Amino acid sequence: MNTSKKSGKAKKILAGLLIFILVIILAAAVYLNSLMPIITGYAAKNLCSAVFVSERNQEDVENTDLDFSFISKVKNTVDRENMTVTSRFLWGKSIAVYRERFGATLLVNKDVDNLKTISFPAIDPGYSGDTLAWPMGDILSDTLAVMEKEKLADISSSLVNENAYGGNAFAFMVLHKGIPVAEAYKPGFNKDTRLLSWSMAKSVTNALVGIRAYDSTLSITDSELLTQWPDDRKDITLENLMQMQSGLTWNEDYGIRSDVTVRLHCEPDLAQFAFSQPLEYDPGTHWYYSSGTTNKVSYILRQQFENDDDYYAYPHEELFYRIGITDAVFETDETGTLVGSSYLYMTARDYARFALLYMNDGMFNGKRILPEGWVDYTVIPASDSDGQYGSFFWLNRDGGIDSAPEDMFMCIGHDGQRIFMIPSRELIVVVLGYSPDNTMDFNKLIGDIIAAL
Repeated sequence: MNTSKKSGKAKKILAGLLIFILVIILAAAVYLNSLMPIITGYAAKNLCSAVFVSERNQEDVENTDLDFSFISKVKNTVDRENMTVTSRFLWGKSIAVYRERFGATLLVNKDVDNLKTISFPAIDPGYSGDTLAWPMGDILSDTLAVMEKEKLADISSSLVNENAYGGNAFAFMVLHKGIPVAEAYKPGFNKDTRLLSWSMAKSVTNALVGIRAYDSTLSITDSELLTQWPDDRKDITLENLMQMQSGLTWNEDYGIRSDVTVRLHCEPDLAQFAFSQPLEYDPGTHWYYSSGTTNKVSYILRQQFENDDDYYAYPHEELFYRIGITDAVFETDETGTLVGSSYLYMTARDYARFALLYMNDGMFNGKRILPEGWVDYTVIPASDSDGQYGSFFWLNRDGGIDSAPEDMFMCIGHDGQRIFMIPSRELIVVVLGYSPDNTMDFNKLIGDIIAAL
């Protein structure tokens, strides 16, 4: 009798244990399934842009930019005829398609043929950078700043060729008093290679808003920005968004699954996903870094144009072409809205030109591009940011990089993309490459450059 009871109890325990294990397995399978579009989407989108926009070698990209976590296990197929990349992992599959001038777009709801029916407007800068002197063009004088170039030669070589500062720099450029005094590239990259901005694109979105403010189309004090927003967020201003103080909930964790990764790889409409987040704080009272806020601003900008051709032409005709940038690629989401928070591709020289615009109070080559005082406004610290953030630009008011003066402001992108602007030193530093997890010692790099000059 006792033996029978013990046997029955053991069977119940075993059954319970099996059910528990089954639940764990099912939960793990559900979670893993939710990761599939992020894992394969990341690989497809970034490889597609790297191959067709940056003109990089597939194997090189897979061995550097995509060599981490589950992403390293993805199998990628590059179709050069149709200009697509298909990425597979276990049962997951994602496709990204390249379109001329649009760059790469990750497919979520649409198919390749559907997206390819949309063409980029026929626009042209009206000049060639190869025939013009710096900064509008690429003709650099060998007789200028010779001593500065010699002083920075060792730093350039050790950074790019020896990875002496950690990380993996693909491109490096320094301007002193507006003149290029250092420029170096890792083998496989050159002055014409367009490289990914990641979040440095947010600062370019700042400029696009500034230009609309210059012609009085937009104002940073504008509220009631979206008709589809409920009443609790009608008071959110454009400034609240640009200073990352909208009060809307957001998770910027770059782990496997978060708001920022779901937004980029699972959502066809990045702005709509960001719009839908609940309001957690009163607008203007709480600072939290949120890529979703820039997607909202990109959408708001799109609403200012009568048609998409004008919208797509706008960054090029009103910003890029006017500051010597002739072949930038600013990618869109599947709905056609500029991602704004990331996915901009430009050369190292182009990023330096953009920085030069902000170092000169919005003037470039003698012409005003941004409103007078816009740069001063841009570097006013957001009220709750402890001096580390302005308006889509990072600041050094908190002494985060103690080798540099506090007036330094920065464009910062994922995996080690940086533009440093130091007005008091008339200094601009551009670093592009693949340096994840703070592997590059930017504090030492900036300190060494300042000491050398």
